[in-house]
Amino acid sequence: MVRTTLSADEARRVALAAQGFGRAPSTGSTALAPTRAVSAGLARLGVLQIDSVNVFERSHYLPLFARLGPYDKGALDRLTLTQRSPWIEYWAHEAAFVPRDDLRLFRWRMDAYRQRDTTNPLRIAGVERTARVRAELLTLLAAEGPMPASAVEHESNVRRGPWWGWSDVKHGLEQLFRWGEVVSAGRAGFERVYALPDQVLPSGYFEAAPDRADAVRELVRRSARAVGVGTRADLADHHRLRSDDTAAAIAELQDAGELVPVTVQGWRDRAWMHVDARVPRRVEVDAVLSPFDPVVWFRPRAERLFGFHYRIEIYTPAPKRVFGYYVLPVLQDDALVGRIDLKSDRQRGVLHVRTAWHEPGAWIDVERLALLLRRTAAWQGLDGVEVTDRGTAASALAAALGVVPIG
Repeated sequence: MVRTTLSADEARRVALAAQGFGRAPSTGSTALAPTRAVSAGLARLGVLQIDSVNVFERSHYLPLFARLGPYDKGALDRLTLTQRSPWIEYWAHEAAFVPRDDLRLFRWRMDAYRQRDTTNPLRIAGVERTARVRAELLTLLAAEGPMPASAVEHESNVRRGPWWGWSDVKHGLEQLFRWGEVVSAGRAGFERVYALPDQVLPSGYFEAAPDRADAVRELVRRSARAVGVGTRADLADHHRLRSDDTAAAIAELQDAGELVPVTVQGWRDRAWMHVDARVPRRVEVDAVLSPFDPVVWFRPRAERLFGFHYRIEIYTPAPKRVFGYYVLPVLQDDALVGRIDLKSDRQRGVLHVRTAWHEPGAWIDVERLALLLRRTAAWQGLDGVEVTDRGTAASALAAALGVVPIG
């Protein structure tokens, strides 16, 4: 029977089930999930956001750990980081891996980026400045094959600026990457490798790209499967689509019977549920979530689904941080019950819990979290867990782990 109304609790469970959460992996097990589970879990996600921060673990490894438990990171590397991997990188949400066959769905975005960069008065100067460099880069890639920016930069073209300081080489490569004139050929040492499209994609690959309307409709279809139930803003954010384009696609998918309009208790805006979405009676989850996990990456949706106000504080000066540097939401069953700041201290071989907080109005089951953290440390190749006595859950978590909190 098609549902037209959902309670807030049901909507949370629909969202989590759509994202591949269900029965939690055994918190006491350190056995690695099979490679086929890694591939299937990645396919369910559809988009895997990339971030370079590595204080605990690079973000793109964490969503599958949250859903599968321990797995071989090398299996994910083979799916995403090599020149012929079945997943390839583009600006699909932020920088993200998508199935290689899906890259053509973003051809219209590449064209839009080119139009913006070459007509926007704020960008024209930068594009004109790198025109000669771009031409030389295309010639170099044709002659030498795929390479990272670091293989091209030289002493007369050093990085500039107070922080990121990209050189003209890097700017030129990124412009070409946005426009689809070069594509990703994987990563080396986590640095993106650039290639001409014909060097890594079938000849004429982009000639079969759908037009904008058809591509956006397909992306919204995939977004709907991934979110389970969501507002127009939720469906748009998943692939960073325009609201008007998303609205048109929703209307077509609703007419086709693929999306069902639903009313969700407590939600102000209209919502849609994918026709194949499940409404579980319960979900069993023990996970810490990356700041860039699809469950929480769109902060208004996280607040609507879980009542969870979430802002990462990496770029906040230390004295002004509330919860910590790299804070991960703690998901237990269908609730975000707290947050912890984690660091993998590889020199000392410990997983360091720098802060641990109960969410207001909720309580972390610290025994469950302690089991999860031990399993997490083992997955990271670390020997134990230590806890700094900061945060409303720190003392209780240290006791559950059987360690003395650090003052």
